[in-house]
Amino acid sequence: MPESPRSLVMQGRLADAKKVLNKTSDSPQEAQLRLKDIMETVGIPIDCDDDVVILPKSSNKNGEGVWKELLINATPSVRQVVIAGIGIHFFQQASGIDAVVLYAPRIFLKAGITSDTRQLLATVTVRFVKTVFILVATFMLDKYGRRPLLLTSVGGMVISLLTLATSLIIIDRSDHMITWAIALCITMVCAFVASFSIGLGPITWVYSSEIFPLRLRAQGTSIGVAVNRVVSGLISMTFLSLTNAITTGGRFFIFG
Repeated sequence: MPESPRSLVMQGRLADAKKVLNKTSDSPQEAQLRLKDIMETVGIPIDCDDDVVILPKSSNKNGEGVWKELLINATPSVRQVVIAGIGIHFFQQASGIDAVVLYAPRIFLKAGITSDTRQLLATVTVRFVKTVFILVATFMLDKYGRRPLLLTSVGGMVISLLTLATSLIIIDRSDHMITWAIALCITMVCAFVASFSIGLGPITWVYSSEIFPLRLRAQGTSIGVAVNRVVSGLISMTFLSLTNAITTGGRFFIFG
């Protein structure tokens, strides 16, 4: 894996940064534009053609003040970017995706699948569907755009979660096995992870890295990732207790 071109430029290794950018850009012109953007941010004159440079003292303090600009003295435009970056990471995990994948066997048990083998088979199916649709998303992101895929993804997730919750409540209130409801539960879990993987899953990471200006990107993205992981942990840790309090179906109504 190549080193970050920004990190290389900050070390004064312009020639190495050029090599990385030439390999990762669509054209030499794009690589040159990206290099100049990084050089300008770091404080190196954009007309500098040296392979190795000694950075100005001011560039060594490049990270100082970024947190203030992001959180304290943020301009309206920066504030909107921060809210968008944090918000998309929050809602990605608030959808309950990590809990669904983690507790899939327990969900299928509540749906009426008592056999360990069948629970395992259903869980493997869910993981397989998730992987396949992540691969599909890699080919669709640039073709259809972020917004259409994101809206389609969220719509599919809401519908599948509400349908899953309804079918689980029907099963919970029935005193006999309802085959169609069990099949619907499995289908809706697969539909949920497929909808997530085609939009909200990958787009969250792409979007949060694209919206921040280069000078704020590292710190801004790190805030989003921190929120992502904290919300994921809270959702996963409270899933079982909330399920016991309001039933599994009720829990998925909250997610939806």
